[in-house]
Amino acid sequence: QVQLVESGGGLVQAGGSLRLSCAASGRIFSSYAMGWFRQAPGKEREFVAAISRNGNTYYADSVKGRFTISRDNAKNTVYLQMNSLKPEDTAVYYCARSFKTYGIRISDYDSWGQGTQVTLSS
Repeated sequence: QVQLVESGGGLVQAGGSLRLSCAASGRIFSSYAMGWFRQAPGKEREFVAAISRNGNTYYADSVKGRFTISRDNAKNTVYLQMNSLKPEDTAVYYCARSFKTYGIRISDYDSWGQGTQVTLSS
């Protein structure tokens, strides 16, 4: 079973940037698609971004052009660069591993991290 550990969350002003990291255990990280989801208070967990094992990327419309997902297979790490942050980006951000080529649904993922809090101040 893979372990995923997110880091990089925090408090940031609107318009600012953060980079989230997700470190994965295991030796076959490069074989899996990875994704980021987020969950705001009182809301459902939602898809943010995904990256296939070949590096193809997919984004939710709400973050397209502002967020960038990337991966470093040598470090078993996936990143989420978040720019031009808005108050509505406040949420707990989760990293997840997909058993599909890529996924935008929660059911496409079988392993999850514990989450990292991102809070925007206006």
